[in-house]
Amino acid sequence: MLKIERVSVMNLENAMRGARNPMNSWAKSDSHYDEDGNYVYGPVDLEFGSRLCHAGIDHRKFIRQIFVSVDITAPLYWWKEFDTYKVGTVANSTSTMHKIHSKPFEREDFSYDRLDEKGIAMLDSIIAYLEEERQRFNENREDRQSWHNMIQILPTSYNQMRTVTMNYENLVNMYYARKSHKLAEWHVFCDWIKTLPYAAELILVKD
Repeated sequence: MLKIERVSVMNLENAMRGARNPMNSWAKSDSHYDEDGNYVYGPVDLEFGSRLCHAGIDHRKFIRQIFVSVDITAPLYWWKEFDTYKVGTVANSTSTMHKIHSKPFEREDFSYDRLDEKGIAMLDSIIAYLEEERQRFNENREDRQSWHNMIQILPTSYNQMRTVTMNYENLVNMYYARKSHKLAEWHVFCDWIKTLPYAAELILVKD
């Protein structure tokens, strides 16, 4: 399971102005703000930016200045792979250390869409145990053993929400490295990338 919410794409104007700095070609820019206050790339700017992106990483530095902020809810096993992308990304996560005891454990807290009947039964038994330990800890916060039991037994299918900021160059790398991955969550993520503004021209540059 992977859920994407509250998407914000920022700095399109400054990024394109920076792309034109090397040749002082700002007068050729045809981008503008629409009536809703969104910055819209004109056809000349978009064709120019697309040429830079297809020319290679040394020429498309300007897309590192197009920022995306998004809330992603995904299982810990997916976040372990996402965390390999450290350069140019920042994430703030909900905390298992501080808040794992604050609500009852239930099946919807986990990704189980690929489990068979036997797997779901096993997950349910783990959830029941975690809930027992959570209640035990809440009855006596000095009993750290129940807290350690929760932390160390928590499955990697547990869903965590993080607010992530990254740039379009990060997304180029992620898309081409993960679009054929065996985890379904990566396919959802890559399909989302394709919906971002000007993704076809600025991100999907190796197709």
